[in-house]
Amino acid sequence: MRACAITDVGKMRQMNQDSVYVSQEPVGNLPNLFLVADGMGGHQAGDLASRKAVEFLLKAICVNDNHDPIIVLKECLEEMNAALWRLAKEDPELTGMGTTLVGAVLTGDTLHIVNVGDSRLYVMDETIHQITRDHSLVEEMVAQGKMERGSLEYQARKNVITRAVGVSESVTADFYEVVLMPGERILMCSDGLSNMITDEEMLTIVRREIPLEERTAALVEAANLSGGRDNITVILIER
Repeated sequence: MRACAITDVGKMRQMNQDSVYVSQEPVGNLPNLFLVADGMGGHQAGDLASRKAVEFLLKAICVNDNHDPIIVLKECLEEMNAALWRLAKEDPELTGMGTTLVGAVLTGDTLHIVNVGDSRLYVMDETIHQITRDHSLVEEMVAQGKMERGSLEYQARKNVITRAVGVSESVTADFYEVVLMPGERILMCSDGLSNMITDEEMLTIVRREIPLEERTAALVEAANLSGGRDNITVILIER
């Protein structure tokens, strides 16, 4: 397995509120771990939220005695959420801070995934498949038949998320398990990538016959060339 990660402030923001973590070595009882977090909140709260979310999650994983990746991710996410919630309650300037989180663990051919918010995980071969579902207002309205995906209203309101880590005492996450086929690649990203370039553009870049590091950098470059309106974080994984 090979993996490459980049986080970039983008063209419009003064601070990078994204955090990224990549370990191809064991973390606690997990054989590897990949995380993307996109923080939110005033002052420096978004930056703090994403960094502390990763820190608290790693700390919880390292002492968790379960071996099932989904159970580990679920239990440790709940512990991390509680720690982040307490941190925000201690400081009025941190009120309302939170973060998205998409995480993945690979065991053999199976990819175990946790998701809260609108950071994404894709699996790619000849085509691109979004595995996670955005926890956003527009996606809920699309599911209810009240909005068309890609419409002007969709584009205008797609940054409104309906779930995040650390914003309340409890957190509800989605969990997925995907059996990977030979040659499939994994892309994880914050919405600073997915809001700036299309899925088809992502696929074209990922399938280029250039080194993994260059393809990862090319994804970030493409988002910046399209305006770079948000922080951009990308993890690209090949087996």
